[in-house]
Amino acid sequence: MKKAQERSGTGGRDARSGTALELLVHGVGGTTPTEMLDDPRTVRITGDHVAAVFRRTEDADAESRPEDYRGRPVPEAYVWCNLTSGNGTRALWLLLLPFMVVNIAHWMRPAAHGRIRTVRLYGLLLRLAGLTLTVLLVAAACEVALDLVAWQCAGTRACAERHSWLGFLSPALSEGGWWSTPGRRLALAAAVPAALTGLLWYLSLRTWRAYESQQPMDREADSEDDPRRAALSRPGFWYGRRLVARLRAAHTAAGLLTVAVGVAAPAARFDRRPGGPAPLDTLGWALLGAMAAGAVAVAAVVCRRGRSERLIDRTLDEHLVRRLPLAALLLLVLALLYGGWSRPDWTSDGRLSGNTAFGGIALVQGLLVVALAVVAHLLHRSRPDVRAAIRGLGGPAVAMLACALGGVMSGGIAQRVADWMDGTGTSLDGPPVLLTWQASVIPPLLVVVLLMCAALALHTLRLARAERDAVEGDHPGEAGDPGRTRRIALARAMATLTDRAPLLVAITSAATLLLGAGALVGALTTGEVPGEAARGTYAVVQGAAQTAQDLGSWLIGLGFILFVTWGRRAYKDASARRTIGVLWDVGTFWPRAAHPFAPPCYAERAVPDLTWRMATWTRATGGRLVISGHSQGSVLAAAASWQLEPSARRRVALLTYGSPLERLYGRWFPAHFGPDALASLHEEVDCWRNLYRRTDPIGGPVRLPGDAGPAVDRAPLKDPLTYGRTELHPLPAPILGHSDYQADPAFAEERGRLLARLRPGLPAPRHTGGAAATVPAADGTAGDC
Repeated sequence: MKKAQERSGTGGRDARSGTALELLVHGVGGTTPTEMLDDPRTVRITGDHVAAVFRRTEDADAESRPEDYRGRPVPEAYVWCNLTSGNGTRALWLLLLPFMVVNIAHWMRPAAHGRIRTVRLYGLLLRLAGLTLTVLLVAAACEVALDLVAWQCAGTRACAERHSWLGFLSPALSEGGWWSTPGRRLALAAAVPAALTGLLWYLSLRTWRAYESQQPMDREADSEDDPRRAALSRPGFWYGRRLVARLRAAHTAAGLLTVAVGVAAPAARFDRRPGGPAPLDTLGWALLGAMAAGAVAVAAVVCRRGRSERLIDRTLDEHLVRRLPLAALLLLVLALLYGGWSRPDWTSDGRLSGNTAFGGIALVQGLLVVALAVVAHLLHRSRPDVRAAIRGLGGPAVAMLACALGGVMSGGIAQRVADWMDGTGTSLDGPPVLLTWQASVIPPLLVVVLLMCAALALHTLRLARAERDAVEGDHPGEAGDPGRTRRIALARAMATLTDRAPLLVAITSAATLLLGAGALVGALTTGEVPGEAARGTYAVVQGAAQTAQDLGSWLIGLGFILFVTWGRRAYKDASARRTIGVLWDVGTFWPRAAHPFAPPCYAERAVPDLTWRMATWTRATGGRLVISGHSQGSVLAAAASWQLEPSARRRVALLTYGSPLERLYGRWFPAHFGPDALASLHEEVDCWRNLYRRTDPIGGPVRLPGDAGPAVDRAPLKDPLTYGRTELHPLPAPILGHSDYQADPAFAEERGRLLARLRPGLPAPRHTGGAAATVPAADGTAGDC
C-alpha cells in the first residue's frame, strides 16, 4: 500500500502517455470499495479509516504501467460514509437535530448580487435563531432538573416519598438536612444542565478539531467580476474554523448563563420581598446585572461577523474563545454560592418562573422568523428565481420548523419527567402551562399535515393513471402487461412527490407559526392549561380543548419514547446508525454557520480530500480525469471541482447520475446551486454529462438554460431497462429508481465519451457558439458537451 500511495499522487510526467483516471464518489447511505470497484480485492492508496481512496489491487501500480491503460481508465473509489455513520457516538447527534435544521436554513437564502448588507442581515437573524435554540434546550434541562425535581418534587412530601433517592433533598424526610433548603437543592440540580452544556461544548470542540481544522488547498481566489461566480469556488468556503470557534464560545456562555439565571433568579426574587435581607438583595441585583451584561456580550459576539470565505482565514480569536466561557462559568459559580446561601424562611411552592422564560423564548423565535421572511422576500424580489423553493422563503420556513422541533423536544422531555415524578397527577403543579399549550397544538397540526398528504396521494394516483399511456408509448411493439405498466407509472408518479415538498413545508411552517402564536397567547392570557381554560365555554369547545391536551400529551410522550429508543438502537446497531447516517449525509453537507453545536460538516473533510486528489492527478498526468458522482456524491464532486484552480478545473470532466444538484440543491439553496452557479460550473469544467431517470425521486436534470441544457442532460434513461421478457432478459427487469445507474449501458457510453474527449495535453477546445459542442465518442458516434 505504501508503494501505491507514493505512485498515486506523484506519478510524474511519465504518466502523460495516456493514463486516465475515473474517480468514483458514492452517494447517501454509503457503500464499500468492493461494491464500487466491483472487485473483492481492493487496497487503500491514500486516506485513513474515516475517509479514503481505494483501488483494485491489480491497479495499485497503474502509474508505472501506462501502456496497460491506453483503452481504459484507472478506477478509484472515494469512500466517505464513515464521516457520518461511523462509531456509536453518532447516536448522540440525534440530540442536535434542531441545531442541524436551523443551520441548513442559513444556506437557503435566495440568490442576490450587490446586496451585501441584506445578505449579512439574513445570516445574523439565523445566528440569533440558533442562539435561542441553545437557550431553549438548556432551559428545558433546567425545567426538568431545577423545577420539576429539585423545586417541586423534593419540596413535596408525597412525591419525595415515591422517589426515595430524593430523600436527602426533602425537608420533611431529611428533617431539615443541609441540602433540603430550596437554594441548595437548586444549586445541586444545576449540575444537570451545566453538564449538558459541557457535553455540547465537548462534542463541538472534538468535531471542530476533526472537521473544521482540515487544511484546504492554498490557492488564489477566482475573479469576482463575474456575478455568476459560485460562492463554493471561494478558497475559504470549506474552512470555517474561526467562526465555529467563536460561536462555540458564545453558545457555551449562553448555556452557562441560562443555568446561572435559573439558580439565582428564584433566590433574588425571595430576597426582594418586604423585610428581606438587604445585603443579599443588593448582591442579587449585582449578580443579575452581571448576567445581563454577559448576555449582551454573548449577543454581541454572535452579531459581530459571519463567515470569511474569500480567503482561508487561519486566525483564531483565542482570547474571546477562552475568556467568554470562563467568565460565564465564574458567574455560574457565584450564582451557586448566592443561591445556596442560608435562608431559613425560604420554602418551595408552586412552579418556578418557567412560563415567562419559555414564553419569552417562543416570542423571540417567532419575531426572528417573521423578520427573516421579510429579508428573504427582499432578496428574492431583487433577483427572482422561478425554481426557488417557496419563492425564496425556504430558509424562514425551515427555521420555523427548527424552532418547532426544539419546542417539541423540550416539551416532551419536561412532560414525560413530570408524569414519571408525579405518579398520581395531583401532588405536583407540573411543567409550565405554555409547554402544555404547545403540546396541544400538535393534533391540529397533524390534521393539517394528514390532509395535505391525502391530497398529494390523490394527485399522485391521478398522475399515475395519466402516465400509463406514456409508459406503453416508450415500449412500442411489445405486448402490454397492465400490472407492470401500473407499477412503472406509479413509480414515475411517486418520484414527482419530491417536487411538491416545498408546498408541504410551506403549509406546515405557516400552520406551525399560527398555532404556536395561538398557544403563546392562550398560555399568557389564561395562565391555565387548555382544558382548564376552556371550562365554562361551549361544550364542544371544552371537549376539543381537553381532547387536544390529552392527545397532544400522548403524542409528545410517544415521540419522546421513539426518540430515545432510536438513539439507543443507533448506539448499539451499526445498520441503524447507517440509516441515521442518511439523514446526516443530507443535513450536514453544509458548514456550521448558524449553530456551532450542530453535527459537523463532513464536506469540510470530503471536499478538500477530493480537491487534493484531483489536483495532484492533473498535475502529474497533464489531465485525464473523470470524476463520477452518484446522488450526494455528485454534490461533493461539483463542490470539489469548484475548489480546483481554474487551469485544473478545465482539465476535469464531470459525470453525474441520480444527482440532486438542481432538483433539491438548486431549488432549496439557490444562492449556491442556482442556475447561475451551475451554468458557471458547466463553462469551467472541460465537459459535464448528467444521467437521470423519471422513476428517480432524488435525481433529476440539471436544467441549464439555453443550449447548455441538452449539452449536460442526457434524455431520461429507460427504467426498467426492458419492459417485457426478452432473449437477453428472460426474467422481468427491476425498476431501479435511484440505484444501479452503472448497470445501464448509457453510463459506460457517456464515460467513454468523456474519456475520449480528454487528452493528456491541453484540454479540448470548448465550443462557445450558439450550439452545443460535438465531441467524438469512443464508439465513433457524436456526443454533446
